[in-house]
Amino acid sequence: MSSLSRRSVLKTAALGSAAAVASPYVSGAYAAGTLTLGCWDHWVPGANKALDKLAQDWGEKNKVEVKIDYITSQGEKDKLTAAAEAQAGTGHDIMSHRDWNIRIHQDKLEPLDDLVNGLIKQYGPISPVAEYLAKIKGTWRGVPTTVGSQVKPCCSRFDLYKEHAGIDVRDMFPADEKKWDKAKVDSWTWDKYVESAQKLHKAGFPVGLPLGQTSDAVDWVGGLFNAYGVVMVDAKDNIKINSDETRQAMEIARKITESMSPDVFAWDDAGNNRWLISGKGAGIMNPPSAWAVAKRDNPKVAEQCWTHPVPRGPKGRFVGQLPQFYGVWQFSKNKQAAKDFLTYISQKEAVASLVEASVGYDLPSFKSMYDLKTWNEVEPPKGTVYGYPPRGDEQTSIVGAPARSEVGAQIYNQAINTVMISKFTQGKEKLDDVIKWAENELQGTLRA
Repeated sequence: MSSLSRRSVLKTAALGSAAAVASPYVSGAYAAGTLTLGCWDHWVPGANKALDKLAQDWGEKNKVEVKIDYITSQGEKDKLTAAAEAQAGTGHDIMSHRDWNIRIHQDKLEPLDDLVNGLIKQYGPISPVAEYLAKIKGTWRGVPTTVGSQVKPCCSRFDLYKEHAGIDVRDMFPADEKKWDKAKVDSWTWDKYVESAQKLHKAGFPVGLPLGQTSDAVDWVGGLFNAYGVVMVDAKDNIKINSDETRQAMEIARKITESMSPDVFAWDDAGNNRWLISGKGAGIMNPPSAWAVAKRDNPKVAEQCWTHPVPRGPKGRFVGQLPQFYGVWQFSKNKQAAKDFLTYISQKEAVASLVEASVGYDLPSFKSMYDLKTWNEVEPPKGTVYGYPPRGDEQTSIVGAPARSEVGAQIYNQAINTVMISKFTQGKEKLDDVIKWAENELQGTLRA
């Protein structure tokens, strides 16, 4: 029987972790042993139970005691725990890592090329964002996990869009990609988004897109910038922000901000959720978390929500993605058991149970898995989150790419793109001055 526990999130490895005294796993002999995991604590009530069940089933079959600690991301406690274990050189066998954490701990993480390349052979192409974040200097140091991984497409109030903007998002993006009409899909552009945002604002139901320095803000703006072909720093360390593409994207951003509440510059990652749930907002760009909470707290709003692709720009349609990863520490006592377990929970059948438990929030990094039934079936209304996985011509993106990942991490964490918009729209600075400021900041990221 697997033992599944919840220990203090900040107990560092130096104080003694269960992994430090785990019995070694003998591959193929099914010897008794212990495997410990430090996992991100899911926000969806009950979602952790799906991973518990997978761990229990695998542990019983392989005669391994599996212990899971769920560690909150509030206050970055999961990242603090990973940092403590990396420094101490002892801790859990497997640790979950968000955004840029694989890069940070690359020297302390076991290579996982055989595992990830096997999954790619089995399930086809993997998300380029996942590869950018976890394949360091040609070596996979983390395996993309379904749990907690997300993209941030549009979640729109279809009743308000239809009444006040004359756009039927359900007709444009029905819950069956085979029924998508190319002309209708192609008409959903950033220019159309601006036009609809202006109408919704006039009607008293503005869209709500955060413009602070947290991930929700950085991600949607990153998608906008990519749609116009903006490159901050290229793969050869050339600074490219001073461009016509940047000026076009910034003008679109200015028009959008004029159609939103000025509060968006102070929102944290929950701000857009609250905006939609309150009934005041016509649309946001977010995982299905806002819809899921509205289903509980404001069902009338949830019944009118429809998740669908982001607008298209001259260079394509790009949605911000933030995958999560599992890494195996080099100091793990049970490396083979860890790799075997990660392979097990990466299989499509296991992924399906995780997606179902999260009500469609969790997103695998393999497009071949986007046919899971959960996204078709959850309601109300039925099909509401079908458009959550990137479909059609929608591509995933992350701010900072294609720069070297250590440079990209700084661009992302400094929220250079949203600060540019703030300076331009709130600070009333001239656009050329804002771009010059960004060039100076980017020079700093290269020096660092």
